[in-house]
Amino acid sequence: MSNDVYHGLAAFGPGKDALNVKPHSYPAKKFEDYDVEIQITHCGVCGSDIHTATGGWGDITYPQVVGHEIVGHVVRIGSKVDATRYAIGTRVGVGAQCRTCMTCVDCKNKKEHCCRKGIDTYTGVYEDGYISQGGYADYFRCHYNWVVPIPDGLPSEIAAPMLCAGITTYQPLKKFKVGPGSKVGVIGIGGLGHLGIQWAVALGADVTAISSSDRKRRDAIEVLKAQNYLNTSDPEAVAASTGTFDVVLCTAFGADTNWDNLIRLVASDGAFVVLGLPEQPISIKPFSLMTQVAVVGSHVGPPHMIEEMLNFAVEKGVRTIVEVMPMEKAAEALHQLDTKGARYRIVLER
Repeated sequence: MSNDVYHGLAAFGPGKDALNVKPHSYPAKKFEDYDVEIQITHCGVCGSDIHTATGGWGDITYPQVVGHEIVGHVVRIGSKVDATRYAIGTRVGVGAQCRTCMTCVDCKNKKEHCCRKGIDTYTGVYEDGYISQGGYADYFRCHYNWVVPIPDGLPSEIAAPMLCAGITTYQPLKKFKVGPGSKVGVIGIGGLGHLGIQWAVALGADVTAISSSDRKRRDAIEVLKAQNYLNTSDPEAVAASTGTFDVVLCTAFGADTNWDNLIRLVASDGAFVVLGLPEQPISIKPFSLMTQVAVVGSHVGPPHMIEEMLNFAVEKGVRTIVEVMPMEKAAEALHQLDTKGARYRIVLER
């Protein structure tokens, strides 16, 4: 059943104490004709949850429930929602966005994720001033266009992280037409990177996992099936790899990251795609771009591509590597991700 008061775990102020999320009851957004309401069973823990809750990416309004890798079951639909596609009980998911304008050029061209009037799954502001609250909760409701059916071949805890980490890495590989003959580098073997490696391998590319140590070499080669491994602490290996990649996905960074050295790994006319988002500006020397390298950002992906990606994961056997924790341990999960990390994604289960 549905109701108009939700119960979640919220951050109540900025800084690291925000990770100590606490029980919070709050009104649901107004239910509209195009809405689907979901009873949540799983929600992935994303680095974005930390950057947002702590205020690292900018000021937000508290209390704030985060979480944008939501999986659950349909419990209510609006009068203008397809009752077959979204039948009561259908298992569905919602990622980092929950509504777009549906009328702009980007929306009409099936690039809804680029809509300038889009509303994020949490911290988004609706026309009536309501601030969207995320998936560390019992229910969520939003416009049906961003509610994607989960295929039977994907367990909920595996599917949840794909709704953000998965599409964040899948979409740029599709945009830049990665396939057989492509050479792809993936910087960072973590929540984003371990999926980026698997997507690129499944698309038929020659894939190099890139990290600052050899600690994850075995996982990268034996588990994720990357064909190659580059340790950026080895100057000779880095020099030998300069200008060899058609696409580099940058999913991780450090305070002392040398962005110019990483960009030089890309071949002429190739793309360096920034996916992990630092809280501070990055610095690039103009000469690093003189080989016609494109440095671009990428923001999740449109709903049709999320659905495509989930089915592709079933077809190719791509799987998120997860640690599952009870929803009530969300604070513990956030602190773990912030201090020790995860192998490779934490998912909260109700």
